[in-house]
Amino acid sequence: MHRTYSHQASAQKPDGEAILSRNNMRRHMKRAIRLLGVCAALIATPVHAQPKAVIELFTSQGCSSCPPADELLEQLSAQDGILALSLPVDYWDYLGWKDTLASRANSNRQHAYAEFRGDRAVYTPQMVINGGEHVIGSKPIDVKAALERADPLTTHVALSLNDMAVEARIKGTLPKNVKMATVFFGMLEPRREVPINRGENAGETVTYVNVAHHLQPIGMWSGGDEIFRMPMSEIKLTGMHTCVVLVQIETETGPSRILGAQTINWTDNK
Repeated sequence: MHRTYSHQASAQKPDGEAILSRNNMRRHMKRAIRLLGVCAALIATPVHAQPKAVIELFTSQGCSSCPPADELLEQLSAQDGILALSLPVDYWDYLGWKDTLASRANSNRQHAYAEFRGDRAVYTPQMVINGGEHVIGSKPIDVKAALERADPLTTHVALSLNDMAVEARIKGTLPKNVKMATVFFGMLEPRREVPINRGENAGETVTYVNVAHHLQPIGMWSGGDEIFRMPMSEIKLTGMHTCVVLVQIETETGPSRILGAQTINWTDNK
């Protein structure tokens, strides 16, 4: 049997002054709740989970082997704990299609990794895991195995922002015998669909995720607890809204193993 419950009406009807007083009280309570909500939104800083792995895909719109790797990277980017980055390179532009997202800086970064490893292996599609091992980016089984073998990220990176800058607070200790790590700052384009009209991929439209732009060193970290800043005025000039920070061991040839990483979307955290 269904039962209902209702309050019994008061035998005495409240006067107009009592009703007005109660209405005022309700309005004040609603206003207080709204103010509490605003204050909470202003005070709270969203907590971003620390990535467990960083995948850098060196890819090219002019490489017929790359679209399967680009698709795999999109799938990996949806997995918890993985920061998946697209770094389009420019050395296949002569094949008949100039990559619209490529930069010489990405090509140089890929060459620096190869120089550090000593294998001189520079190709597309190449995935580099945590700045160390590389695998063919279109082979899911190999990528999965490399992720399982990768050294864990041990450095904590927290990003926050104010009207003037994005701040990266880096905490931790450097590995033994490592003197310095480079703090890289860049912008990410979360998603871009590119129609390709010429070259090996003519007629295809390829989706790229987390395309890295303007990745550059902004300081050196020697361990401990330090804050690094990037001016908001410079960030807004890029027209992009997602920032990325990578902390990498510095070598004579350039960056190597990634120690920590984090991203933040500054429009979501105003």
